[in-house]
Amino acid sequence: MVRILILMGFSFIFMHLHATGTINKYINMKYSYISFSTIFIFILLTIAQVYFYVKDGDKKNHDDHEHDHSCSCGHDHSHDEDKWYKKLIVYPIMIFPLVAVMCFPIATLDSKMVEAKGFHFPILEGDDASSNHQILQPDTSTYYGAEDYDKLMDKSKKQYEKKNSIILNDDNYLKGMETIYNFPGEFTGKTVSLTGFSYNSDDLKKNEVFLFRFGIIHCVADSGVYGMLIQFPDDMDLENDEWLRVSGELDTMYYQPFKKTIPVLKVKKYEKISEPEDTYVYRQY
Repeated sequence: MVRILILMGFSFIFMHLHATGTINKYINMKYSYISFSTIFIFILLTIAQVYFYVKDGDKKNHDDHEHDHSCSCGHDHSHDEDKWYKKLIVYPIMIFPLVAVMCFPIATLDSKMVEAKGFHFPILEGDDASSNHQILQPDTSTYYGAEDYDKLMDKSKKQYEKKNSIILNDDNYLKGMETIYNFPGEFTGKTVSLTGFSYNSDDLKKNEVFLFRFGIIHCVADSGVYGMLIQFPDDMDLENDEWLRVSGELDTMYYQPFKKTIPVLKVKKYEKISEPEDTYVYRQY
């Protein structure tokens, strides 16, 4: 019976996430069809488990009846494959995700998360994947071989290098940002437009601020903070988490805290905007 309830719980959770639209806080929506299909898989598994539960109940009653009439050995012939200590370990593990999704609030990532964990440049982090929890530069190289990744980036570069104006929107934000970071010199002087929330760092000048978006490459496990440094013509007094739409000329600069040359956007036009309905961006291919 517990198995049936657990399967029903997982069916409900996936239905709930899709019905409320909060599934986008967990996975790249490119893969939403997989989680949607999971609803029907869990429903089928639930029906199958109910069938076996009823069937086993009937069989047990029949065996008990036969045992009463034919066996006087005094031994317990009941199946004991499901030990109580196994259930004590397995069931809490399976129940925890149900409790977590239903009881823990879904938090939208913002600058507080950046302050808590900081943001880092992947090239300075080494090969430890666990250290790339918050990064400035989108990096999907870990999902490809070196040659395949180079081909992917060359293809992306050809998409953008002939354009004098590059608009980074929700659909191409991570792809375009990754391309710019891989070939900053190729895009110097081009006009770039993007949207994001502001983040102030102690080492920045009065006219500088980072503009970020939280993005998901595949799922929330590989999510991070992505964006670039922007420079205004005059000093600004921006609070963290103010949403801006900016446009300006792309340049590069050596940023001492990262010990690396990074792209910087010299803003010519900007406006404060309301927080978008979906604050996340997702990697498209």
